Amino acid sequence: MTRSQALTRRLNLGSALRGSPGLVHYVFAFVFLVRLISLARLTSSPFLLPSGGDMHFYDDWAQQILHGRLTEHFAFYGLPLYAYLLAFLYKLFGYSPFVPSFLQACLDAGTATLLYKIATRVFRNGDERHPVGYRAQVIGILAAVGWAFFVPAEAYSVILMPTAWGVFVFWLLVWETVRTEQAPTPLRSLAYGTLIGITATGIATILFIVPFLLAALLLKPESEKPKRSPWVARGTALALLFLGLGVGTSPCWIHNYFVARDPVFLSAHSGINFWLGNNPDATGYPRFPGLHAGQAEMLKDSIDLAEAAAGRSLKRSEVSEYWSAKARAYIRSNFRGWLKLMGRKVANFWNAFEYDDISIIDKLRGSSVILPGLHFGLVAALAIPGVCFSIRQFPTARWIAAAILLHLAAVLPVFVTERYRLAAAPGLLLFAAAGLWMFWGNCAVGRINFAAVYVALLAAVAVLVTWPQRDPALWALKSYNSGSQALDLQQWVLAQEQLELAHAYAPDSTEINLALGNLWLQQQNLSRAKGYYLAVLQTDPHHKAALSNMGVLALSEKQWDNASNYLRAALEVDPNDAKTHYLYARALFEAGHSERALSEIETALRLKPNQREFQDLYETIRR
Repeated sequence: MTRSQALTRRLNLGSALRGSPGLVHYVFAFVFLVRLISLARLTSSPFLLPSGGDMHFYDDWAQQILHGRLTEHFAFYGLPLYAYLLAFLYKLFGYSPFVPSFLQACLDAGTATLLYKIATRVFRNGDERHPVGYRAQVIGILAAVGWAFFVPAEAYSVILMPTAWGVFVFWLLVWETVRTEQAPTPLRSLAYGTLIGITATGIATILFIVPFLLAALLLKPESEKPKRSPWVARGTALALLFLGLGVGTSPCWIHNYFVARDPVFLSAHSGINFWLGNNPDATGYPRFPGLHAGQAEMLKDSIDLAEAAAGRSLKRSEVSEYWSAKARAYIRSNFRGWLKLMGRKVANFWNAFEYDDISIIDKLRGSSVILPGLHFGLVAALAIPGVCFSIRQFPTARWIAAAILLHLAAVLPVFVTERYRLAAAPGLLLFAAAGLWMFWGNCAVGRINFAAVYVALLAAVAVLVTWPQRDPALWALKSYNSGSQALDLQQWVLAQEQLELAHAYAPDSTEINLALGNLWLQQQNLSRAKGYYLAVLQTDPHHKAALSNMGVLALSEKQWDNASNYLRAALEVDPNDAKTHYLYARALFEAGHSERALSEIETALRLKPNQREFQDLYETIRR
């Protein structure tokens, strides 16, 4: 018995005993423990409850569902699955982001377990009957541990975002494909299609796994000798796969076609996303020319601008087509520039620069919610040499490479963010672990040529992955995130230092100017706060937060007419903001317009009936 066989036998001894856990169970338990540590730290931080951005968008939508607003009778303008799932969990367990985050921690540990299982299938010795090799187990453990300490995965597994769900389903389907040499049966095809369809109602990029399954259906042999023509069996499986897709996505298209009477398959916000990724100002990262950056605000702006251009109210499908047509017009008129943009997106996908569009990773890391660990750039640099050497020695590894490339293709129509490219990271971790194992093994037996080629390739890839970004606005992002976090924690000195550094990079950024205004407002330096808010409004006269805050400043200075003007303008941007209606009612009441003030406070109470300060102002005005 060789040493590796002896080690393999010892590692598998536990699973040979009835009822005892195997190594795969320990992998799950370890990663789950790491996620629980982060979740426990999150519960004692200021970031458990969502205060803005996409997390607040989903949380607010879920609470609207809980209050009976199951539909607005428009086609969905945002994928609905996660919001309805949150509403269900809130109804079942009470309002708390802890329960969804706990489930996501389980799923993320499941993703690590899938990595281990994929490695033991892809990188083992011999044929399917051969025992799992020590090499495959080590590669699997390295990949799983890498996922446990992969910083973006740590962050997105514990916050109110559907990312962890999409990553788990993606790699579950990859595992289902590589674990057997046979093509999926018709019933499995139906199940896979249904699972993809359901997931697509929350994460549409999962649809790019469909070609992966089609390849498995067409290229792999049948599991048993068919009684009829093999192409009949494959055709049946193919038809059932697409039937499952239709069934899984049916909550969306049934609602859109028959409730909203609008021909939208999943969500009509695909048009604005397509334009954001394909316009003359696009950089390959999120950029919102003429729109607010927040999810809810951006979606509202996209509807308002489309309707303003059309001069009438539009269906959501018409809004989507408006933005899609603008993107297609840009591509047709500047095809060469668009090809360069696609190349830039590919480069951004592999670049070490971490574009966290919801500014959560730095906040959680700065508050010690998540543990130190790996980032995408290091994993990508190690993975590419692993890909080059693995796909020759292990043919099944080509399926993993194909899955990574398909996810890259899913990102290219829009833009690159850390959460959008997260689903590729598990596959890259597998290749990184395999490459390191092969490098170590060849060094141990004195194969210097292999080691030299590996190091040379790694060095070349590292240069490409770490190629610096030249857009000053991107340089400002990290400082802005750090400053925002310090602002949330009321660390004024650090917040000022970081936000002013970000402002030096991007002085025209509305979000940076807004954050600086908030910094000075919280320190009661009203003149400096006003200066930054006016800078925001000079760039964007319809910026709701700046208008609201200028209204608050005017209230504090007892300038009732100015306060009324600013708050009325803020309500024109967002007429459903209860707090702004309350502030507007205060300004009107102090200015002597009691009847109008009463109407405004009644609107605020209708939107949020349980706010004590709203009720107190209502009673004051009535008296």
